[in-house]
Amino acid sequence: MTENDTSTTEFDTTAEDRTRREIDLGEREYSIYKCQNCANVVLSMQDCDGGMTCHGDEMQRVTESNLEIRPPDIRQVLLDAFGLPKPGLDICLCVIGEGPLSSKELADQLDYEEGTIRKYLNELVEFGLLEKSQLNRESGGFVNVYHSIDLDEMRTETLIGFYVWAGEAASLIEEANLTKEDYLDADYDNGLDQIFWERFRSRGGSE
Repeated sequence: MTENDTSTTEFDTTAEDRTRREIDLGEREYSIYKCQNCANVVLSMQDCDGGMTCHGDEMQRVTESNLEIRPPDIRQVLLDAFGLPKPGLDICLCVIGEGPLSSKELADQLDYEEGTIRKYLNELVEFGLLEKSQLNRESGGFVNVYHSIDLDEMRTETLIGFYVWAGEAASLIEEANLTKEDYLDADYDNGLDQIFWERFRSRGGSE
């Protein structure tokens, strides 16, 4: 790998990978529940039969979807949700597996320049996946070393972070669903396709 791996093209998937397929929800490690009285839909990483309620009534577990889903790619998920591209992930995994490590030690193990290592280390510390501490040298002075946060804490925080991202995505989808209704109720000169993209031009970091 090289520093050129920072390109987002690194995360492009092949046409075969992009093929949409149906997912058997009954065999997944997560569960989806929907309210029988309103449009509320809930995602849980555990089976909560009898324990997920809405409006005081037990929610119904969703067992199938009418839409075929494109399987997610872990690298693309980390890039989209957390802005964590391949070099950042490589560095994070190396520290988790072998830390504590200094930026020089990481540069010796990974094929990235030390300046690139430090850049991503600072981002990973700011993001909350790694922690930085100072290690005294036998020859005097100290060196900054990096180590993982508690793995249980990391699991919880990354799931919460992803759910925040997923909630923002769900809000965009819901707004998109309402766009057609707004279009039909108003006298727009342009077509729905133009109105649709204009509505979301300023959302999600798009220009």
